[in-house]
Amino acid sequence: MAEKLNLTSLKPAQSRQDRKRIGRGIGSGKGRYSGRGIKGQKSRAGSHKMRAGFEGGQMPIYMRLGKLRGATSKDAMPIGPFRTSTAPINVGSLDRFDDGAEVTPESLVEKGLLKNTKTDVKLLGNGELKKKLTIRVHAISATAREKVEQAGGTVSLLKEPKLKKKKKHSKAKPETVAPEAEAPETPAAAATEAPAEPEAADQAEEQAPEEE
Repeated sequence: MAEKLNLTSLKPAQSRQDRKRIGRGIGSGKGRYSGRGIKGQKSRAGSHKMRAGFEGGQMPIYMRLGKLRGATSKDAMPIGPFRTSTAPINVGSLDRFDDGAEVTPESLVEKGLLKNTKTDVKLLGNGELKKKLTIRVHAISATAREKVEQAGGTVSLLKEPKLKKKKKHSKAKPETVAPEAEAPETPAAAATEAPAEPEAADQAEEQAPEEE
């Protein structure tokens, strides 16, 4: 017969585990330092709220290691979100397609030439192409484009190529005009030379009586 339910017979459906009671005297087993040890950073209040990657103040590992340089892109995997990458496909491996077929990233995955469509596809010119194909990829080299067009195929890019910025050339400085060899006489210079004329007249008068 089932026991009658009342306040005296209430008990939990599953026995619970008693929580750890710390700081209740040395005899309790978790007294004195309450499991935190003696001194140090982790014995203080709020010491377990350190941010991810914090190494106690020393130079963290993400600053000690070298970084990958290059263009940035959010979906540039598998290298990482700070470097772009492309999946290379050579024209020589396109013989798996039938003549007149359309080559896209999805069809490359079906043929086993590409793992997935997460990474941009670039067609390179290694190998020979003898089939007329309609190719739609993200980028293509000049050699690959030439071989596809020689076989009678067409190429269209899924991404517009980025134009390189032209370097600004500094304007040539105008040539300086050389100063004239002889500067024109100024009125002040002419005034300083004028008094010499009366002296010549006086000398002529002194010489005239002596000749008589």
